[in-house]
Amino acid sequence: MTNDSTPVRFDTKIAVLLRDDLASWQRLNVTAFLVSGLGNAFPEVVGEPYADADGTPYLSMFRQPVLVFEGTKETLTAAHGRALGRALPRSVFTSDLFSTGNDRDNRAAVRAVRGNDLDLVGLAVYGPRNAVDKVLKGARMHP
Repeated sequence: MTNDSTPVRFDTKIAVLLRDDLASWQRLNVTAFLVSGLGNAFPEVVGEPYADADGTPYLSMFRQPVLVFEGTKETLTAAHGRALGRALPRSVFTSDLFSTGNDRDNRAAVRAVRGNDLDLVGLAVYGPRNAVDKVLKGARMHP
């Protein structure tokens, strides 16, 4: 039997790593884009829909926190390599995507650049907590 006041601890982690030289609006935009595909690819990360006391329904959200980190361009490049090496689910946002205006052009901009040459400004990873922690080595929590 579980107690409703028992803290919930997840064995997975959702994390976003942002380049530390982004403007505030870019940080928010990149974070939203990076996590947007997780619920589709991993439905288990999405909780139940919400409703207020009046019965007004609201959309479901992630069932667990999204932790946001920041680091240098080099930290992002290293984290990207570690995420690939561990075969963790990931999404990327490159500097080129700030100048595109739609999904088709976004995908074309990423496809045009070899993985090692991507000018990463954001990376999201999802997976076991310990593996995600290792990917994020050198990054710090976003203030």
